[in-house]
Amino acid sequence: MNRRQLLGSAGAMVVAPLLAACETRPVSSGDPTGPTTVTYGDDPSQFAELSLPSGTPRGTVVVIHGGFWKAAYGLDLGRPLARSLTGHGWAAWNIEYRRVGNGAGGGGGGPRTLDDVAAAIDALADQDVPRDRVIAVGHSAGGHLATWAASRGRFDRWRAAVDLTGVVSQAGVLDLWSAYADGLGGGAVAAFLGHPPGPADLPVDPLHQVPLDVPVHCVHATADDVVPLSQSQTYVRVARAAGATAELTEVAGDHFTVIDPDSQAWARTLEILERL
Repeated sequence: MNRRQLLGSAGAMVVAPLLAACETRPVSSGDPTGPTTVTYGDDPSQFAELSLPSGTPRGTVVVIHGGFWKAAYGLDLGRPLARSLTGHGWAAWNIEYRRVGNGAGGGGGGPRTLDDVAAAIDALADQDVPRDRVIAVGHSAGGHLATWAASRGRFDRWRAAVDLTGVVSQAGVLDLWSAYADGLGGGAVAAFLGHPPGPADLPVDPLHQVPLDVPVHCVHATADDVVPLSQSQTYVRVARAAGATAELTEVAGDHFTVIDPDSQAWARTLEILERL
């Protein structure tokens, strides 16, 4: 079963004091010009890869991979985007986090995944990268995490040390209630939360946190049969009605087109980043 088939058929939360554990080490890729790995905690999944352009970065992009929050998927999904971003002058911060499941990559879900995303973004405070322009780009469940991260400063548990200045959600899961009702990812929302969504989960649902103080731009393919276009349409409609800055760019293709660095959808995303 290939990645597309597997993903399509698969099925109230204080950030842990992880920053004190940050250290850097080279990625074991053998490429001396490649990214540097930064650990922000003791768990094997608590790390990020920092890639820098040849000149002064125009800003920092936090890349948050998708995969319905499941341990089967990792930050390798974000590496092609990170390479493209550095080629276009951005510092790329491709983050890993604990996901749902047992074994390698697992131990996450619910607040632990969110704790990790918050700590990974805050770890940028120890990196020599621009922090006046920090944009999160997330795909699918990563779109949920990226958009959620823009609201986390509202909650004592996730008080932000590094603020996002914008979000690009690529086919993001932005309405957990409808995603649960539609059975997206074979019950991925309930697996992530540990239960069906309820009142205690409002702080982690992007739709219930509008309006945000930063712009959110959704990029979604019209033929996406993994995360329906309605997820982005609903979010943008509700966010705008609440007075937020939110836009939707519909592109041709499927769920994975938006993370193909050779696609027109990614070219549009690079243009959007220029404006954020």
